[in-house]
Amino acid sequence: MQGNGEHPANDAKRPPARGAGFASPFDREEWFDLLAAHGFAGAGRHDARGTAGQTHALLPLRIERPGHYAGLTNWYSFAIRPLYTGDGDRPAALADLFAALRRRAVRLTLYPVPDTEQMAVASALRSAGWWVKASPKGDRHWLDLSGLDHDGWWESRPGALRSTVRRKAKKGVVDIELFTAFDADAWAAYEAIYAASWKPEEGDPGLLRAFAEAESARGTFRMGLARIEGAPVAAQYWTVEDGTAFIHKLAHVEDSLKASPGTLLSAALFRHVIEVDRVCRVDFGTGNDAYKRDWMNRHEPLWHIEAFNPARIAAWGPGLKAFARSVLGRE
Repeated sequence: MQGNGEHPANDAKRPPARGAGFASPFDREEWFDLLAAHGFAGAGRHDARGTAGQTHALLPLRIERPGHYAGLTNWYSFAIRPLYTGDGDRPAALADLFAALRRRAVRLTLYPVPDTEQMAVASALRSAGWWVKASPKGDRHWLDLSGLDHDGWWESRPGALRSTVRRKAKKGVVDIELFTAFDADAWAAYEAIYAASWKPEEGDPGLLRAFAEAESARGTFRMGLARIEGAPVAAQYWTVEDGTAFIHKLAHVEDSLKASPGTLLSAALFRHVIEVDRVCRVDFGTGNDAYKRDWMNRHEPLWHIEAFNPARIAAWGPGLKAFARSVLGRE
């Protein structure tokens, strides 16, 4: 039986959808299922779909309230973007998706949309009759290793960073251990480090652990743990797939800063993913933290896209009408 897009299990079986370019853990059906299972689908999940010939477009959404849809994401998500099966007319399939969504939606919000995707998304929305406002909001830092091995990349990094790693490693105070499979004791150490760090309370530790365990089963899990005199003081969780390393979480205990365990741990993980996993990209996710510039050589904006359905103006309400006028310049 053909499904309605709200329950993927009811839909006709198709090959796994994927985004344009390299694969991401935030593109997979399992990720969206995990978000929904942990309560991030709002008032319900809707998998918006469109078709052009043999090409299919998919965009997992949450219903924030009747008529108001948003990308199915949370604070762990690096991006939300259209997913496709087939290599035919993807712009037409995406426009068909947004045309179908207009029959049920008043407003659509998408964030964070990658810089490489925002023009295609905004164009497809406009083709489907939406009023659209796309604004840069937030940042993404990543490392492009084209033509670089580990040593070539490391020589391109700031001298202060290279000096810190050299001096602190020489002292031998920090012990580093790397994991390529989920380890319950190491994960418990990460949780303890995070709780003792400067960071706010972890948003959903159960979801993050389930994500890490699933990635371990897929063989993409990478983790580093730094200890001083046997006590865990820094931890990082990464994944690796399709030539890209994704840095998901990092934390260190504040009173260990003099030994720079987080910096040494980063250096060890970068070396591993470049020399062992042979990645050609490292993605530091969302955020414009200054330290990311020391490790990365590329920066681009993330995008916030607001779309309004002009055929449903009566359902907008005064507040949304005023908001739409302010962002779109329409009277």
